Amino acid sequence: MSPTGPAVSDFPALSARGQVTFLGAGPGDPGLLTLRAVEALASADVLVAEPDVLDVVRGHARAGVSTPELTVVDASSTTAGVPVLRDAANLVMEAAKGGRRVVRAVAGDPGLDGDAGAEMLACAAAGVPFEVVPGVANAVGVPAYAGVPLRDAQGADVRFVDARTASDRCWNEVGASDATAVVSTTLDAVAAAAGELVSAGRKPDTPLTVTIAGTTTRQRTWTATLGTIAQVLKQAKVLPSPEGHRPVIAVVGERSSAAQRDQLAWFESKPMFGWKVLVPRTKEQAASLSDQLRSYGAVPHEVPTIAVEPPRTPQQMERAVKGLVTGRYEWIAFTSVNAVKAVREKFEEYGLDARAFAGIKVAAVGEQTARALVEFGVKPDLVPSGEQSAAGLLEDWPPYDPVFDPIDRVFLPRADIATETLVAGLIELGWEVDDVTAYRTVRASPPPSETREAIKGGGFDAVLFTSSSTVRNLVGIAGKPHNVTVIACIGPATAKTAEEHGLRVDVLSPEPSVHKLAEALAAFGARRRDAAREAGDPVTRPSERRPGARRRRTTT
Repeated sequence: MSPTGPAVSDFPALSARGQVTFLGAGPGDPGLLTLRAVEALASADVLVAEPDVLDVVRGHARAGVSTPELTVVDASSTTAGVPVLRDAANLVMEAAKGGRRVVRAVAGDPGLDGDAGAEMLACAAAGVPFEVVPGVANAVGVPAYAGVPLRDAQGADVRFVDARTASDRCWNEVGASDATAVVSTTLDAVAAAAGELVSAGRKPDTPLTVTIAGTTTRQRTWTATLGTIAQVLKQAKVLPSPEGHRPVIAVVGERSSAAQRDQLAWFESKPMFGWKVLVPRTKEQAASLSDQLRSYGAVPHEVPTIAVEPPRTPQQMERAVKGLVTGRYEWIAFTSVNAVKAVREKFEEYGLDARAFAGIKVAAVGEQTARALVEFGVKPDLVPSGEQSAAGLLEDWPPYDPVFDPIDRVFLPRADIATETLVAGLIELGWEVDDVTAYRTVRASPPPSETREAIKGGGFDAVLFTSSSTVRNLVGIAGKPHNVTVIACIGPATAKTAEEHGLRVDVLSPEPSVHKLAEALAAFGARRRDAAREAGDPVTRPSERRPGARRRRTTT
């Protein structure tokens, strides 16, 4: 044993074999993954999961993780002539015996998954070490997102029923009780399950809620009774449908009544629930904005319209960075996250780090740029107290004072197409400016054909334009958004560019901030939802509207 603790070589049995983590992925919302689940995914060599579950957990797996194709072999697939592939248990055991770290992810909780239980027994029999990371069970998480509490202050019993395996005795026991019944079934089998409960003694007028795609932005819930659920689904044109095999959670009992759900349906009542929103920025640029949109219930779809490339002549940037180190500048001003990235990359090229900023005052044009600097290890000395723009930065920038400022020069690394506002303003304040092209912005490559078709065909509910260039570039690489798509612009200049391209602007941000723009769009969505409810109309997404209805521009 080494003096600092046991090494892997001290346990030859463990080093020769891998380990399996049976992980609960929850009902579908990736945000419901536990911290332990995220840790296990980050260290996995092999990730085994059904396609729907893989979509939930893949984002937390490390780059290069192996995701072997998984086919559940049953009699019907064999009869249909589908090629027989290795099942989950074989994939898990093969990888573990090869000394790899395997995550076997299942929907909901592993303890409620019969197949996972069998795979655990196989690991135990083969001497393969394993652990279990619990997840949020579908039967618990889905009702919570549907606004259907399973218990109240009176503490009534709750019974969980899997309709696919429930025996007559099970139906009779649940039907004869007044417990809240949580039934896992499929959409086309809901009416049959309701019939089983009525036959067992439940009253036909017992309230019932049925939720499909629970905890995801595709979630939909219907309220009925045991006796009317078949008719409700038919009138809603939900059934018959090829989607009838999809799993649902039905909650039976007084606590699933419509009046209560109207007050507690927090998830489906979000202002942009289910909206597909086009964000014409890269994933790195759009990260916090996309998180904000998700908090409103939207589904952000990032489409880069601008690509960032190094300057054609890097010598100017190289001289400026060397001057930064040798004390040539009093200030350095960052006007974008891309400028921070460009300087950081040049620092790394020279073996420098944030310590090179010692003795230099640092300015950031806004909070997002400031955050990028903090991640670099630099706390900016100046961030605009008002408008987050070049004009806002100039409002707070001190004039050059030869008594207090030993150096009169400012290093300004920025894009090749940046405006001259900041340079002119700094010169007017008495500063000398080294205006250096740190990066070039070019039009990005066109998005995939299905994305272009969705943009032009009305597949998106809204698009956020954060600058005039995003308008021009998106129209150039993907085409003009359909007239049912809600157009939201960050400011008057961007709105003018959108109108010049034949777009009707529906939402205008009250401030030049991407987060204020998202807030304004959410407020628009909330008003639209409330108006539909007041009129007694169903709440629909803009992409579900008939084209032709015009909307006024909204400023919040």
